[in-house]
Amino acid sequence: MTKLAIIYYSSTGTVHEMARRIAATAEAHDDVEVRLRHVAETAPDEAVNSQDAWQKHRADVIDEPIASPDDLDWADVALFGSPTRYGHVTSQLQGYIDTLGPLWAQGKLADKVYAGFTASQTHHGGQESTLLSLYTSFYHFGGIVVAPGYTDPLKFNDGNPYGAAKVTGASTELDENDLAALDHLVNRALAISRRLEAGGNGASRDDA
Repeated sequence: MTKLAIIYYSSTGTVHEMARRIAATAEAHDDVEVRLRHVAETAPDEAVNSQDAWQKHRADVIDEPIASPDDLDWADVALFGSPTRYGHVTSQLQGYIDTLGPLWAQGKLADKVYAGFTASQTHHGGQESTLLSLYTSFYHFGGIVVAPGYTDPLKFNDGNPYGAAKVTGASTELDENDLAALDHLVNRALAISRRLEAGGNGASRDDA
């Protein structure tokens, strides 16, 4: 079994829906076990309560499991999701990453497959820089970043070779291009992880 952790932060629900799509696509594989985990909300109540959509989403996920370092220790593949915040990941997701120091010190974050997904309200709203800043952490982990690139013609529709990204604009609903990009992201990450486990191209993770 390939173990996939989907670890994300969502304020108003778009990244949550992206994470759920990734989970559903992965669970369609008989040999994949999935943990879907949102990170803890750390914004003050007055900030959350200032936006109806934010407040509603917090209520919607209150009983869903919260990410812990153990979820990443457990995983073979980890897909991280975050909205853009001035071209970076949210403080909530960064706060989770900052708890991973003990695992990093033990080398337990290395040699896993990583990729990311994000959302912004506008085109050129910081999506690429958000994913690249996220990947900086993965490089420090010693992780294997599996970006989608243009490995499928569908990537010319969403136009983001760094990961999967949603432009919300007037609608937060995922369209067919969004769904296809998310499916490709997770299927590619799982395929590469399987090749690594099998010692693809004559090498294995233990050879590094």
